[in-house]
Amino acid sequence: MLKVGWPKYYVGLNKGALDVRYRSTNPEGIEREAQRLRNMGLEEGVHFSVKMPEGEGMGYVYIRREGLTYAAWLSVYGKDEDQRSLAADFVKIILQRAEEAGEDVRKKAEEVVKEGKERGSLTLKGFEKEFEVDGKKYKVKVIGGEAVEEDRGGRKLLRLKITAEVDGVRSEYTITYGRRRADNVARGFAVARADAPGGREADAERFSAVVEALTGKRPKVYRMKNGKIIMECGKEHLEGFMRYTELAEAIKKWLEETSRR
Repeated sequence: MLKVGWPKYYVGLNKGALDVRYRSTNPEGIEREAQRLRNMGLEEGVHFSVKMPEGEGMGYVYIRREGLTYAAWLSVYGKDEDQRSLAADFVKIILQRAEEAGEDVRKKAEEVVKEGKERGSLTLKGFEKEFEVDGKKYKVKVIGGEAVEEDRGGRKLLRLKITAEVDGVRSEYTITYGRRRADNVARGFAVARADAPGGREADAERFSAVVEALTGKRPKVYRMKNGKIIMECGKEHLEGFMRYTELAEAIKKWLEETSRR
């Protein structure tokens, strides 16, 4: 049963992506929901968008993926009990509607909410993990890290700098994220160092181990004709990095500043 005072949000999938929105022909209802989201701490144009009804047509409040993720984060880390309670009620309603919509929708909604609640919940410093890939064992120990924004030719870039030991070899790994011009997709790249212990191949292998240990996903590795080795990380890696206190706020800020609204 829906909580008293909340409308019936639509929750479904659109080309595999979560689609969350409140639809109405009543302008007052649309504005009421938009204001409720603002009170929760969500920002219009970043976390949600609004289309007022025209004539007898439908209007809507559309919750972006980042909006539900941020609401889930606010439900745990909001500034006060009122904000946390409002966000928690909203998240509960969306999960309830997702469950009613079917297994695939439920899983997608739970994935987004889980991501939000985990943001900033871990620390890079002191992180350790041992794991195995294709029969090879790795031991990763993270010393520390940071995320900083940089401007290059009018483009906003995000650099993730992580100092870590892999099987006793200590290095600093830098991943530079930017937005692809064609579709604004976030992509991060790193280049294996020829002067690293063991050369480029060993450096690329250790880099991949660090990324997988921290995010649960290995980066793509490209070997160029000139001998260079390039590692590529995507949005899913960035979401994994957001679980760490040292990186979360800067990543969130960069994603918001570079999004196409």
